Amino acid sequence: MTDATSTAAPERPSPAASPRLTRDRRTLAEQSTELRIAVMRLSRRLRQQRSDTEISASQFSTLGWIHSEGPLTIGRLAELERVTAPSMNRTVNCLVDAGYVTRRTDDDDRRRVLVEVTPAGDTTVKETRKRRDAWIAKRYAALSPDDREVLARATTILGRLLDQ
Repeated sequence: MTDATSTAAPERPSPAASPRLTRDRRTLAEQSTELRIAVMRLSRRLRQQRSDTEISASQFSTLGWIHSEGPLTIGRLAELERVTAPSMNRTVNCLVDAGYVTRRTDDDDRRRVLVEVTPAGDTTVKETRKRRDAWIAKRYAALSPDDREVLARATTILGRLLDQ
């Protein structure tokens, strides 16, 4: 049983329950949660802006790595995507079947197999990036100059978070 003179701190309302709660009063955990949710929602919306909806997000991510980095081994792709080599091999097989990548023997080491982008894969990556850029640019243009400056700073900060 508790009495009216209890010294326990009152439960703090969540920011959603109390819109007047200022940024300065939110806990680090609350701010972290809000950032995580916003980044995940933005990422989900951007992933929807693909030129080919038949390939999965992980397949497109792999295609993007190969497009950006040039021909890569299955092992290196697995490292970049943080998956196992057998899992990456299945992903690459799907991309080969779709006509987006090919496998070829490395000219310098005939034991190695490299995965490289085909012209169809190149087109898919470029078109998807164009769609994603257009989607975000439309929303970005609607912001005030001050908000765009805040997002520019946040972009730099997010980059540092990713590098840690």
